[in-house]
Amino acid sequence: MNAYVEKVLKEVEQRNQGEALFLQAVKEVLESISPVIERHKEYQDASILERICEPERQIIFRVPWQDDKGAFHVNRGFRVQFNSALGPYKGGLRLHPSVNLSTIKFLGFEQIFKNSLTGLMMGGGKGGSDFDPKGKSDNEVMRFCQSFMTELCKYIDADTDVPAGDIGTGAREIGYMFGQYKRIRNVFHGVLTGKGLTYGGSLARTQATGYGVVYFCNEMLKDRGTSFDGKTVVVSGSGNVAIYAVEKAQSLGAKVVAMSDSNGYIYDKDGIDLSIVKQLKEVERKRIKEYANLKKGAVYTEGCKGIWTIKCDIALPCATQNELDGEAAKTLLKNGVIAVVEGANMPSTPDAVEAFINAKIAYAPGKASNAGGVATSGLEMAQNSQRLSWTFEEVDNKLHQIMINIHKNAKEAAEEYGTPGNMVNGANIAGFKKVATAMLAHGLI
Repeated sequence: MNAYVEKVLKEVEQRNQGEALFLQAVKEVLESISPVIERHKEYQDASILERICEPERQIIFRVPWQDDKGAFHVNRGFRVQFNSALGPYKGGLRLHPSVNLSTIKFLGFEQIFKNSLTGLMMGGGKGGSDFDPKGKSDNEVMRFCQSFMTELCKYIDADTDVPAGDIGTGAREIGYMFGQYKRIRNVFHGVLTGKGLTYGGSLARTQATGYGVVYFCNEMLKDRGTSFDGKTVVVSGSGNVAIYAVEKAQSLGAKVVAMSDSNGYIYDKDGIDLSIVKQLKEVERKRIKEYANLKKGAVYTEGCKGIWTIKCDIALPCATQNELDGEAAKTLLKNGVIAVVEGANMPSTPDAVEAFINAKIAYAPGKASNAGGVATSGLEMAQNSQRLSWTFEEVDNKLHQIMINIHKNAKEAAEEYGTPGNMVNGANIAGFKKVATAMLAHGLI
């Protein structure tokens, strides 16, 4: 590792003690871009790494709300505005009990490079709260979202910071937040993405991340002379990303045999019936285990780790960070997996990533392969700015081309810096160079 990179990494570790997820993300990026630093001394002279690893702004606030029984609760809200070199801060709002500052910083740091890879004018940011929308009534979720936005609205704007959805933040939550922002600020503009179609949302946004994962994976498969057709696929998760990754993979001829949620996973040897999953998850908000009661031959297993023991050609981890560890990676490889493409943010642990790279299978990190969601959010911002609405086909075609471009740019960057086929290095290098060049142009800010 370059001496300057090593020095910066130690400083970041010292300054952010105890923030394991954030430090994991920083280490992966800095190690990847070490060859770039060797070739571009101007980045070291301008302290680009020190600046890119420190958020421009971190906002933490309390979120008081009242439940349906009249009891008061207090959650903690976050918004980390990490880097605005390429445009307004852009990144989702995660609502989940596990959310803390380390989580939001890790996600915001990853978002810098993911947004850079899309080629759109978006900086990196992330936010959320340790509030859990599961089991809450619509009115309870509304009161939380209104309280959350009452504080957050002071720091966001269509040309400053444009949040979106993430885990726990779907169309319902975005609607409540947008309504409160409009009420307080008295403006109607594209301050949030993932909005409903009746008030500025974009067609294909719901499908975008899942579709994008499959588009990216398909490009990697093409490089190896194959495709999704006839392949067996395992997809973790059962939220938007997983559901629409399954939909697109099935449309390309694959058989998806497993999905999961935070409690366990289902295995359906005949292939997942996606209409049942959509009904359970998008309409009834039920657990994935109910699938086994509705589909003959399907089996539900408590706990999530076992999903990676299912024999498959392609694995798409679409649930959450660090869900796929080194042991699971060895099992997948032993069972003949040819591609692992991430739909979640950093779902593979470092030892799993190392195993996939050493095995020379088609492996793609989330910052490249799951960029379809934020890319389509960027397209929603463009439509809002023009007061236009594009067709589903227009948005999907633009999304498809963006994913093809990300694959091409990451592949070429990996080759240029001596690690052909290593999409981790390629994605980090391609994303970093664009941001670093902009930071140099802006001077010391």
